[in-house]
Amino acid sequence: MAKVTIIQVVYNNCRYIEPVFSAMFGQTFKDLEIVAVIAGNDDKGKELLADKFPKVKIIDPGYNIGFAKGHNLVFGQCDSKFFQLVNPDLVMEPDYVEKMVKAMESDPKIGAATGKLYQITESGIRNYELWKRQNTERRLDTTGVAISKSGRARDRGQHETDKGQYDNNLIVPAVSAAGAMYRRSALEAVKMPILSTKHLALSTNYEYFDEDFHSYWEDADLAWRMTNAGWECAYVPAAVAYHGRGAGSSKGGYKKVFSYIKFHRQLPQRIRQLNYQNHIFMYVKNSEKFYLRFFARELFMLVYILLFEASTLKIFPNFLKLLPKMRQKRRLIRMNIKSGRTLYS
Repeated sequence: MAKVTIIQVVYNNCRYIEPVFSAMFGQTFKDLEIVAVIAGNDDKGKELLADKFPKVKIIDPGYNIGFAKGHNLVFGQCDSKFFQLVNPDLVMEPDYVEKMVKAMESDPKIGAATGKLYQITESGIRNYELWKRQNTERRLDTTGVAISKSGRARDRGQHETDKGQYDNNLIVPAVSAAGAMYRRSALEAVKMPILSTKHLALSTNYEYFDEDFHSYWEDADLAWRMTNAGWECAYVPAAVAYHGRGAGSSKGGYKKVFSYIKFHRQLPQRIRQLNYQNHIFMYVKNSEKFYLRFFARELFMLVYILLFEASTLKIFPNFLKLLPKMRQKRRLIRMNIKSGRTLYS
């Protein structure tokens, strides 16, 4: 049994495989195994992995299993103490895993943690060392996730130039799964039975990331469930990695309306739809109360979508279908909080 299992869900990311997996195998922490779950192989990334990195354990379900279910598959099969997630466009510094393990072992209450993630270009990922030499100014991607009463979750420091303002270890509300490490015992404490859509019956099968999310916001949802259950999420600035990120926030946020509209319009429709649906589900499941700020923000978002992104509303039939399940999941989570113990083991 390895102490750490590194996981990547591979979705047509052949162009990143060599630098990203080379960084995994170059880690100073050696008590680990590396698992790749193939969610898309149109570019033959699976074959490249098998050829260049034969020590990688490859799991190929044969379809786009999604981020959430792909990781759940590994969580349920491996008995490692820690799981290190690595997005397909994330390059870790050699001591990333070592620093993360040290932080996790220093405090048994930490259920999830993230390092300091910087932004990097696509060409930078493929020429990692050259990019670092040529780009001495570092822009932050995430230093943990902040969640407001309105339900807005944002990556702390995203787009800011790093001037040391996020150099202190900190307990944060949530972490991005792009480079997160999870404690297996924390995952087991907050796993939930998979519900039937028709009858909302409890299953003997379990999920860690919410598989109804498929992708997007499943990481903030899992972290929120952990904090609700008494675990903590930590930011570890000594652990450094570089993240390309397919989707993030617009640089000006809501205050720069035109840049916000331009940024969102360039995102694929499917991403916009999942982003809209899942941020509501995350709040419905986990928030202690339904604050007025939440309804105000959602009204603003609905008006914005009606005016500028009407295609996002195509997610509504699926949203309405899943909403009863989310309310049932909320009830299970609230019961878990009141009892002070897991109900799902």
